[in-house]
Amino acid sequence: MTVPDAHQGQPRKAALAAWIGSALEYYDFFIYGSAAALIFPKIFFDESDPATATLLSLATFGVAYAARPIGALFLGHVGDRLGRKKIMVFTLILMGVSTFLIGCLPTRAQVGTLAPVLLVLCRILQGISAAGEQASANSMTLEHAPPHRRGYFTSFTLNGTQAGQLLATLAFIPVAALPEDQLLSWGWRVPFWLSVVVAVVGYVIRRTLEETPAFTQQAATEGVAKLPLLVLFREHWADVLRVIAGALVASVSTIFTVWALAYATSDSVGLDRSSMLWVGALANLVALGAIPLWARLSDRIGRRPVFLTGAAGSAIMMFAYLWAISTGSYPLVLILGIATFGIVYSAANGIWPSFYGEMFSTRVRLSGMAIGTQIGFAVAGFAVTFAAEIAGPNGDDWSAVALFTAVLCIPPVLAALTARETHKVPTEQLGLRRPQEAAGRETVAA
Repeated sequence: MTVPDAHQGQPRKAALAAWIGSALEYYDFFIYGSAAALIFPKIFFDESDPATATLLSLATFGVAYAARPIGALFLGHVGDRLGRKKIMVFTLILMGVSTFLIGCLPTRAQVGTLAPVLLVLCRILQGISAAGEQASANSMTLEHAPPHRRGYFTSFTLNGTQAGQLLATLAFIPVAALPEDQLLSWGWRVPFWLSVVVAVVGYVIRRTLEETPAFTQQAATEGVAKLPLLVLFREHWADVLRVIAGALVASVSTIFTVWALAYATSDSVGLDRSSMLWVGALANLVALGAIPLWARLSDRIGRRPVFLTGAAGSAIMMFAYLWAISTGSYPLVLILGIATFGIVYSAANGIWPSFYGEMFSTRVRLSGMAIGTQIGFAVAGFAVTFAAEIAGPNGDDWSAVALFTAVLCIPPVLAALTARETHKVPTEQLGLRRPQEAAGRETVAA
């Protein structure tokens, strides 16, 4: 039995399904970030202490990231046992339902402390869903893609994630412009209610997608691993650690999206809410174009140099962006926000789906990506909470937050420096450590 040709696997269809599904899924996930920065401190927590309310609200943003490693263990196992498609459909439905429920929650004024408890429970469900979403979509696109264009095709998953973040920001711009009483009573709920449409559209798109040729080949010849996690930690433990370290670069995204938004609209700076949301929207719009360009470059020169550019460059650019916010100059904030998040960070963000996925063999790829990324993302999620604490009692020590973000970019740099370059390795040989191991796999498949 031979490996199916990549074009028979419909790589464009897989990339489109990953893009649309990720855009819809992460629309749900990121509208929570905007709400946590702008709305939830006022309706779910004690408003008499605004600083503490903001800190607690940002902590609930991080709760989903804490739940993601747990979801990754379960969904990674199932995905490597039963296939990528089943996980892609399941995660989309779970995200849609949990997000809709957030829009229906009672506030603190209505039910007291039960309100934030219910909010956290729904946020945990969002985190479990997100744990399997990117790993399954990345595995699907990578295993469908032509070997010489894996970077480009897998980048559509992250491109979809950026589109979802853009949609979430755009959804909150008219909401943030509502009068305060309407905003806090019903306006904030509308973007969450729209997740019903998200779930239905995503389900229709993803249920028609075929399973990947690589997974089908694996199941038909050697069979799937009975305990993928055992195989993963026995054969790929070092790569799991590299992915965990590399995934810390996501701290740039969470600090930019949530903490910087809260800081810019605080009394110490006083920038307009809608104006700052437009910074995020335009930065994400630029990222939609930058991500595939960086990915195509990685198909030519390799994953490592492009990822290094994004990780090291983001550490530097966060100083410039947060400084710009501290000046209160909106033109500076807009220009440096687009440069930081839309261009420089996109180099790492658009490359990691192929960079991480190529570290693992087919039988443990989804588990390896899910567990490694979600542990790293858990730290990145709570980076917002740490940043709020580091920023001091007035929440305005931007230089300390920039330094904190830069420190979190060091492990990704080290991970890239110690990783193998894989952009020219044939798909069927990815994750194989020894030449004789690859030869043995080819003999079985023949």
